[in-house]
Amino acid sequence: MTPPRARPEDWYRIRRVGDGVNMIDEPWIEEFYRCNIWHVRGRDRDMLVDSGMGVVSLREWVPLVSERGLEAVASHTHFDHIGSHHEFPSRLVHAAEAGLLAHPTRADTLADPYATDAIFTRLPPAPYRSTRYAVKAAPATRLLADGDIIDLGDRHFEVIHTPGHSPGGIALWEAASGILFSGDILYDGPLVEDTYHADAADYLRSMERLLRLPVRVVHGGHFPSFDGSRHRALITAWLEGKARAGAP
Repeated sequence: MTPPRARPEDWYRIRRVGDGVNMIDEPWIEEFYRCNIWHVRGRDRDMLVDSGMGVVSLREWVPLVSERGLEAVASHTHFDHIGSHHEFPSRLVHAAEAGLLAHPTRADTLADPYATDAIFTRLPPAPYRSTRYAVKAAPATRLLADGDIIDLGDRHFEVIHTPGHSPGGIALWEAASGILFSGDILYDGPLVEDTYHADAADYLRSMERLLRLPVRVVHGGHFPSFDGSRHRALITAWLEGKARAGAP
């Protein structure tokens, strides 16, 4: 049976999580496929980490993201994370995935095979059709590299290159607060390590690097946020599993 359609005004959900951070998500998408969109308030400008599927206008229906200047950062370029990036004038992505943001295809963004009616509990408003869904081009206005700083005036986020899930995956680290935006390299749910451009050795190195951070709270690309203790437990268990499996 085809799911009913949601109204555009009901598509997004916003929750305050503290530290000047808001989580925006799309509740009619099944949890595994539902991207966490993070809005961070800064003194001089705001930051958006990922932008969801883009099937309903984020700027139109979530005024929070258009109130002031905003840096729209892509943690990586899979379809569920960059769908609304084209709506923002300032778009940031790691150089390794700049080509995908500028020239997305259904295959390269993983929309094919994942963007189907089966991932929704309610379909996006008409005229959306899963067979025609595609991410719109959003060429980067700033290319990111490991160690770069995203400066919001009173808040500074360090770019940590975390390849493994994808070649240009990044995490964002605010040392002053202990906040980590981890993208899809780490979250509290089943990790995806077998995309067409995943790399097992890179994934291992990225996890080892993240383990060394004195994290207080992690806001991942999917599933609920978690504290530093859970951060260390998740990575330690993952690393131990790889060791038992004989990973290099």
